[in-house]
Amino acid sequence: MRSIWKGVISFGLVSIPIRLYPATQERDVSFHQVRRSDGARVRYRRVAATDGEEVAYADIAKGYELPDGEMVVLTDDDFTNLPLTTSRSIDVLGFVPLEQVDPIYFAKSYYLEPDRTGLKPYVLLRDALAGSGRVALVKIALRQREQLATLRVRDGVFVLETMLWPDEVREPEFDVLDEQVDVRPQELAMASSLIDTLAADFDPTKFRDGYREALQAVIEAKIAGRDVVAPPSEQPGVDATGDLMTALRASIEAARTGRDGQSSGSARAAPAEADSARAGARKGQPSRSRKGKADTAADDVVSSRPTRRSA
Repeated sequence: MRSIWKGVISFGLVSIPIRLYPATQERDVSFHQVRRSDGARVRYRRVAATDGEEVAYADIAKGYELPDGEMVVLTDDDFTNLPLTTSRSIDVLGFVPLEQVDPIYFAKSYYLEPDRTGLKPYVLLRDALAGSGRVALVKIALRQREQLATLRVRDGVFVLETMLWPDEVREPEFDVLDEQVDVRPQELAMASSLIDTLAADFDPTKFRDGYREALQAVIEAKIAGRDVVAPPSEQPGVDATGDLMTALRASIEAARTGRDGQSSGSARAAPAEADSARAGARKGQPSRSRKGKADTAADDVVSSRPTRRSA
């Protein structure tokens, strides 16, 4: 990895020199815009709207448009002279419980690597922070913009999570949610049973980007000159707007079937898929006692209604 920023963690009178690295990368398939007939690349030119002349990149500046259409031109010097106290430091503002930070504020994650000269204070702050059960609330300036962020420990490494400012989070304004909705106790109990049935520990390795894999298969088929085969479509679900209890009951039965199939392993599955399913069951499936509790609750709710339940 290549660092994108160098600075220090400013913690009281202690300064810890660090390097900043992106902690994530998107694996989306990238495309070029081309002419449909022969695949020739489509190029874009930067031209001025007033006379159509092409503008060199070095002559491009940032402009702020006023309500009357006038444009205020800002140069690099205008941004350089702005007061950024955190231009080369990560200033620790305090330490807060992680559960108090709404995930909606998080934007992007970065790893922090210490310089050898700052290894000891890095380890000291890391271990102290990990044992506190809190995260550090900090400020940092990235790309000429000061941002709020949190500092936490993951696998022995500091992770910086940049955050949105409070006025950048929109307020939800949905009038339909103000309407009075009557939820029957049986429906609430059935929904709770569905949650219990699907309860599991979080294991991100169990999930994959099926769309990207299918898209990559299409590209590989094109390269090899083969016919493109469409992936099988999923079975349509029950329309919850018609009969909510029927939809919940069907969802619980489907969840039980899928869970039992993963835990026992399917005889029709390939060996690697069966091993993966069994590993997922050991890591992410509910315990036997929790399974029995969820099944009993669901059975009680179903039996309380005159509708016949499928076997």
